[in-house]
Amino acid sequence: MKLDKLRPDKYLKYLYLPNLFATKRTKEILSVNPTIIPQREEAKEVVIRVFDYNPDSLEEKKLFSVTDSFCYKTSGRTTWINVDGLRKADVEAICTNFDIHPLVIEDILSINQRPKLDEAENSVFCLLNMLYYNHDKDLIEQEQISIILAKDVVISFQEDAHRDVFNSLREKIKSPISKLRQRGADYLCYSLLDMIVDHYFVVMEKLGERIEEVEEEVARGNNPRALAHITQLRKELIVLKRNFSPVREVVNGFLRSESELLEDRHTKYYKDVYDHIVQAIDLVENYRDIMVSMQDLHVNNVNLKMNEVMKVMAIVTCLLAPATVIGGIFGMNFQKIPFAGNGIGFFVTVGVMLIIPTIMLYIFKRRGWF
Repeated sequence: MKLDKLRPDKYLKYLYLPNLFATKRTKEILSVNPTIIPQREEAKEVVIRVFDYNPDSLEEKKLFSVTDSFCYKTSGRTTWINVDGLRKADVEAICTNFDIHPLVIEDILSINQRPKLDEAENSVFCLLNMLYYNHDKDLIEQEQISIILAKDVVISFQEDAHRDVFNSLREKIKSPISKLRQRGADYLCYSLLDMIVDHYFVVMEKLGERIEEVEEEVARGNNPRALAHITQLRKELIVLKRNFSPVREVVNGFLRSESELLEDRHTKYYKDVYDHIVQAIDLVENYRDIMVSMQDLHVNNVNLKMNEVMKVMAIVTCLLAPATVIGGIFGMNFQKIPFAGNGIGFFVTVGVMLIIPTIMLYIFKRRGWF
């Protein structure tokens, strides 16, 4: 190997002890520090779609400028403004036009935020994460979703312009007989939350399939990397738990809210979302228990294999012990040793070395030691 191809930094990093145990995924999950404000990269592409509707009519538009959305502040109908891709100037312009508090703007532009709910005089703001399962990497990916409920207006901000789970909701809006067309903005806000929470179950179902595959590997005991797979899945369960538990508080905040923007007749719908997120949390706990049991089973299998190996080695050692003792006795440098000058001495000695281990093997078998 040529010296110019050597990379000392690739190997020297292992001299630092914590690096022997740290992984990139662990750092991604645990590296959340609210005292440090990370810089968000400006989106290269921003897509703004507007649904302005009432029971009788629907207007759907794709806007090319944030200023085009300003006219929907006083349209007199229910309006959903969805922004895919975040740019600071665009977010500030939209929120300023709709009289949204500056702290809400800061939360929208922040990253790695904990799901939360904030109320103001003229708006209700909630932030939570949309989850996706990456089959190629077997990882759960997050996308921050910010939803603002104002008078007759719902504004949603998404980080990724290429992934979305709201397409089925858009199809419902297009139907004149759907409840979305008959209800107000708070029902639209409920529908967005419901779509996000329902998609959690899709992610958990795919993660559950992966857990079943690893469980089969552990049961068969033929994969030496089973423990690594278990550890990876437990990290993904941490991601789920970190997202699900705060969402329960968010939905519970809608149930307890006394905001005039929320109609009492829609409380039962938010209660349904609350039941779903509680069910999701229980399912995560069940997955966690399965992973703990699976890890214990894997450790027990490893110990059982080790015990089998040690038992075989112990039996072999015991069977060879008589021959070792006899050979040692007759190998001593004394002047007179029995059978040393006898022509059949060698055969008698070898015969004894074979008979004694055979008797021992029979006794071990009778006692069920192997």
